[in-house]
Formats: sequence, C-alpha cells, structure tokens
Amino acid sequence: MRITPLPAPGPGTPRLREALLAASFTPAGLLERLGPTAHAALARGEHVPALAALRGDEGPLAAAVRLFLLGRPVAWKVAGGALPLEAALDDGWLEREGDEVRATVDVRPYASGDVSDAWIVSDAGGVPAATGAAGRPADVVLGAGGASATLAALTPRTPVGRVLDLGTGSGVQALHAARHAAHVTATDTNPRALRMASLTLALSDAPPAALREGSLFEPVSDAPPYDLIVSNPPFVISPARSGAGLTYRDGGLAGDELCRALVRRSADHLAHGGLCQLLANWEQVEGEDWRERLAGWVPPGCDAWIVRREEQDVAEYAELWLRDAGLHRGDRAAYEEAYAAWLDEFAARRVRAVGFGWITLRASGSERPSVRVEDWPHAVEQPLGRAVTGYFDRLDFLRCRDDAALLSSRYVLADGVVQEQVGAPGAEDPEHIVLRQRHGMMRAGAMDTVSAGFAGSCDGTLLASAILDAIASLLGEDPVTLRAGAGTWLRPLVEQGFLLPAG
Repeated sequence: MRITPLPAPGPGTPRLREALLAASFTPAGLLERLGPTAHAALARGEHVPALAALRGDEGPLAAAVRLFLLGRPVAWKVAGGALPLEAALDDGWLEREGDEVRATVDVRPYASGDVSDAWIVSDAGGVPAATGAAGRPADVVLGAGGASATLAALTPRTPVGRVLDLGTGSGVQALHAARHAAHVTATDTNPRALRMASLTLALSDAPPAALREGSLFEPVSDAPPYDLIVSNPPFVISPARSGAGLTYRDGGLAGDELCRALVRRSADHLAHGGLCQLLANWEQVEGEDWRERLAGWVPPGCDAWIVRREEQDVAEYAELWLRDAGLHRGDRAAYEEAYAAWLDEFAARRVRAVGFGWITLRASGSERPSVRVEDWPHAVEQPLGRAVTGYFDRLDFLRCRDDAALLSSRYVLADGVVQEQVGAPGAEDPEHIVLRQRHGMMRAGAMDTVSAGFAGSCDGTLLASAILDAIASLLGEDPVTLRAGAGTWLRPLVEQGFLLPAG
C-alpha cells in the first residue's frame, strides 16, 4: 500500500474545516447525498455504490467524498472549487499529482452523542475494507469502527478534570473526552496513531490532548491520578508476539494478559471515585468459570461491573481475525498455516472460547467492593453512559443501608418500566408478572404479587415500609413478615435500576 507523509495541522486547517462544513461533508450531508444503500456500503469499506451515486457530479461535496473517503484523485480545478487548495497542500492534507490532487489521509465525517461536526482522521481506507488489512503496514491506523462507537456510547459524559485515553488510535475517545474534561492525555504505542489523533482533534476544532508514546500505563507513570480512564485496547487474543502482528489489534502479550494487566493496574491511576471504562476480550478456559476468572482481575478497593456481550468458539474467533488481516484472500496454504497456529495456541492454553464485552471499574475505596459479572447478549439502548453512573450511584445507596434503612426510604419507578402479565386467556389471575425496562439495559424481572404491587406504588411520596403495610393489609398478610423478607427482592430492584431512590 502506498504510504504518504502525514499532514501537520497549521494555519490552513481551520480553513479546511470551514470548507468541509460549507460543502456539507458531514454525516447528515453524506447520507442525504449518497442515499442509504451507498452510505451503508461505504461504512463497510465498499466504494462502488458511492462512485455510482456520484457519477457526473463535480460539486464540492462530491469532490470531498472522492478525495477523503474514496481515495480517488480529483482534477485541480474541481478540487479548487471545493477546498482551499494552497492551504490544504501547505498543511499536507493534499498532495499534487500533475493536474490532479490526492488526499494523504482518510477524513471521515463523525457525529455521536455529544460530538457533532467532527471528522476522524486515519490512514487511507478509514474502516476495515472488505479485503481486511491485507497489504497494510503493521502500524496502520484505522478509523472509528463498531468497537469505537460502542465504547464512546458506554462512557459517562459527566464533566471531569482529568481523562486518560489509553491506546487512542485515531483519537475517537479523546475527541469525546475533550468535550467534558479539563485535561485529556492520549497514549499509544504507535507514534503514527498519536499523529492521527492530533489531526482528528485539530480538524474537529477540539482542544489538543497531551500525547504520550508507550505501552499501558508506562507513559503516565508519574502523572496525577485520573477521574476517567477509557480504553479500546489491542485486545485481540492472537499468536502474535511483541513487535509482530498489527499494532491496532495485537497487543503482543500472551493470551488476554494485556486486558488483565490494564484492569489490575488501573486502580493505581484512578482518583477516588474515578471510573475506568474499557472494552476487552478474554479467554474462557476449560474447567474454569469465566465469571470467577474475570472477577479475579478486579483490583482491591474497586467496584466492578463486567458484562459479556458475545462469545465465540476458538475456530470462529480465529476466522474473524484472519479475515480482518486479509489472509483469507491470499495464499491458501499460508492461510491454513496461520489458522492452525491460532488453534494450537488456544489448545496449549486450554481455551475453549473467547468472550467479548465491557469492563467498568470504580475506585470506591471500599473494603468490601461490589463485583458484578454477568452475561448479557440481549439488546440494550445506547448510549449507556448515564446507566453506568446510575448503577454505581445505586451501589453507594445500597452499601450504606441495611434492610431496615431501605424500608425507611422512598422510591420511584424508573422511567420506561412497564408491567407485563402472562397467563391463559380469560384467567382471573396471571401466571407470571414481569417488570420490563424500555431504556438502558432493558432488563426484565419476574415479580410476585407483593413486589409487583410495591413497585407499582412507588411514586416517591410514601416510605417503603408504609407501602408494604398497605399491601399486607390488602392481602391479609402479616406486615412484620413482609418487611422481614423485603430486602431479598428490594435490593435487586434498586441495583438493577427498576426502582430509584427518590431524590
């Protein structure tokens, strides 16, 4: 693949940004011009539908798309009608080839959550193309993919002082953090990635981040603690050793050691109450409970919420990442040799499957921290950032209250919680009562008559004990007995967000 020098943000960068906005080179403008079919294909790395949609169009938006998304040369005169050519050439965004100009990087319109009118800068190709990473150098920097979007949506956006984006890549997470943090540090082992991150921030008119080169927490070993650590690390579990493989995905440590080390060492760099939000892959080893294994990663003094979103057997996993590297389109014998090496590695480590999900830590300082590990392959409503902070806030509420104190509190039913009743048509009473969330994690929980009646009565005006006494009177039950057993179902309802402490 052809390698070009990277741009250096300068006086021309603000003018380029203004020109891109004027051309409607934005997510909304792109969708409107290309249409949903070509727009979706472009996100998959397929260019033919977009080229067809732009046929005969020499306007500013079409020129920007050809240059920055399709990697095609554009006539000097056409490009001059869309962009400040001399400024873009001086800063290195474009290079001249005779009577044409060509982009040196992929510039992809981006908007998500609190970020709009932004662009992600990466190597040509931007997102993994249909052919994978075949022919690309090891230090290739990709744009914002599905994992980047998932992490950005998971991360709380509460204003904070200091944020660390560990393994920044093209700078997606640093771009989000710049909107709600006073200071952002972005690290990466790949110097090319740090350059791309600086370009993303500059072109998107975001405050610059402090850029540090190095692995894991080495570049910030002497830095003050952070209020938020966010990481989409090179979590792929592959046979690649240090210095080999693709930098953006292969961490170079055995198995899932990189993710484990990131989790274990994060506590040393978190301020009290600080959060660490990351994506991870982990080995699921024969004869071991993966939940217990992941819980063992959590450092002392940290609460944790670990969610497995997906599981793949070792063959599926190997095929996924061999395709990502483009090996399936090369020599068949080389592909099979690489495939066998992955399977041999997994067999040697007794790995039967690989889990993928997210890990959230909070530096609570508690002597008895809460560690929740769960399997949740079901639909969720993104963004989940508020749900993450809400979960830990509710843990604090529950931690400092015994069952008697819980009954001396008031609660409200969370927004979007509905009740479903299941039973035979015409039956007087339902066989099952279910509470279901329509927001956040979108959980569902089976209720009995008492807990369902209690939840339906929570509007923040009455103490929990008063509601239980009324239910006992209505059902002819002993109120003392109902109160004594309430903690077994009330705590989970609060922890999982069906009920919220009033106020």
